[in-house]
Amino acid sequence: MDDVSRERLDHYLVRTGLASSRRIAQELVERGMVRINGRYPRKSEIVGADDQVEVRGANIARIATPLQPDSSIAIDIVHQDAAVIVVNKPGGIPCHPLRPDERGTVMNAIVARFPDTASAGEKPLEGGLVHRLDNGTSGAMLIARNRAAFIKLREAIRSSKIARRYEALVLGDLDRKLTIDTPIAHHPKNPRKMIGGDPASANPKRAGRPALTTVEPLRRIGDFTLVSIVPKTGCRHQIRVHLASAGLPIVGDTLYGGPESAQLAHGRFWLHLCDIAFDSPAVGHVKATAPLPQDLKALLA
Repeated sequence: MDDVSRERLDHYLVRTGLASSRRIAQELVERGMVRINGRYPRKSEIVGADDQVEVRGANIARIATPLQPDSSIAIDIVHQDAAVIVVNKPGGIPCHPLRPDERGTVMNAIVARFPDTASAGEKPLEGGLVHRLDNGTSGAMLIARNRAAFIKLREAIRSSKIARRYEALVLGDLDRKLTIDTPIAHHPKNPRKMIGGDPASANPKRAGRPALTTVEPLRRIGDFTLVSIVPKTGCRHQIRVHLASAGLPIVGDTLYGGPESAQLAHGRFWLHLCDIAFDSPAVGHVKATAPLPQDLKALLA
């Protein structure tokens, strides 16, 4: 058997469609559901071109789709059609689980109502989730109902063809429209944080990814300003980093220097995705609005 025809078992299971990810492949092996030439293999075993690989067991379907339904979480649906669902994500809960036994996330709740979303995406624990919102952020979030819709919507996100408008309550006074184009890079020491990149750096990690955000004031509220935000790109923590860099940190976003608020739950900050516009593969152009949640309304009052 030559080296070209040899590959690791987890890679083989994913490539041949016997598992949907390497993690799922390893779980199948750990549960004794994989055989190579009739015997139990190791996770890192090498498979050759002449080897016979089988996956057996009644629980294969459950493992291949590890999202567990959780009907205890109430999620408002602001739009649904045959291809896509738009939910109003509550602030303070994650978008998707990190482990198969985890519940209490948006996707667990959605799978309980719309089982087809579980297998729409590329990652088993994310289902048809088209884009994420930070745990502390609320608002409109897209979830595909089938693989074809997922592919089209993900491409639309990458090519900036999905329009999103947020609102945020920030510390400081903004009296004019502001455009921020600082690149976004990973913090060199804190994996939880992002920072403004240095475009002049020869190191791609320090230079960061291009990012563009426009901010407009809506109204002044004491020492704070309610602002409308349109991100033209989709970097991690983009809005939070850009507002903080402009001296306008978000209320409750202590990670980026925002003031604490006793009225907001721990980890929650005043950032909400209000409006989203996109082309649904099923019904054409859609504009969906996610109403402001009560905790943010109360803080304004």
